[in-house]
Amino acid sequence: MQTLNPSKLLAVFTLSTGLLLSTQAAQAANYQIDSQGMHAAVQFKIKHLGYSWLNGRFDNFKGNFEYDANKPNASSVEVEIDTTSLNSNHAERDKHLRSADFLNASKYPKAKFVSTSISESGDGIAVKGKLTLNGVTKPLTIEAEKIGEGKDPWGGYRAGFTGTTSFKLADYGITYDLGPASTEVFMTLDIEGVRQ
Repeated sequence: MQTLNPSKLLAVFTLSTGLLLSTQAAQAANYQIDSQGMHAAVQFKIKHLGYSWLNGRFDNFKGNFEYDANKPNASSVEVEIDTTSLNSNHAERDKHLRSADFLNASKYPKAKFVSTSISESGDGIAVKGKLTLNGVTKPLTIEAEKIGEGKDPWGGYRAGFTGTTSFKLADYGITYDLGPASTEVFMTLDIEGVRQ
C-alpha cells in the first residue's frame, strides 16, 4: 500500500482546504428581514378618485434574502405579508379593504412574493418573481436599489434595499369599481436584513 509523504500530504490538505473555503466564500449570505425591530416597511398607495393619494401599509410581514455583493445576480428574496394587518389609518375603510371586495383577507390571509431572478445593471436591480395575492399568482418585477451594508453596533451585520413596483388590481381578481383613476396600486418595500 502506497502512502503519501508528509510534504505531499500537507499539499493535498492545503489544496482541499482552499477549495472548501473558496466554495464557502462564493455562497451568498442569508439575511433575515428585520420586521421585528421594524427596520423594514411594506407600504402602498392608490389614487382616490384621481384627486389625491390614499396611503397605507401592512403592519405584519416577514421574509429573508440571500445576497452576495460580488455576485448580486445569484441573490434571492422571499417576503410573506399578513393581509389582515392592512392599515390605512381608518378603521372602517380598513375593514372594507380586508373584505371580499378587495383582499379577501379572511380567505387569503397571506400574500407572498418569491423571486425567480435578480439582475443588476448600473445603480439598479431588477427583481423578477411571482406575487401571490387574493389567491392569484402572477409575475411581478420590483425595481430596487441597494442602500448599504455593514456592521451594526450590536455585533451583527446588515444590508438594506428599497424597491418599488405597481400592478393592476384586476390582475389579482380585485374588480371592485373605484373609478378609472384607481385601477393600479403602487408599492414600496424598504427592507433591512440581519445576516444569519
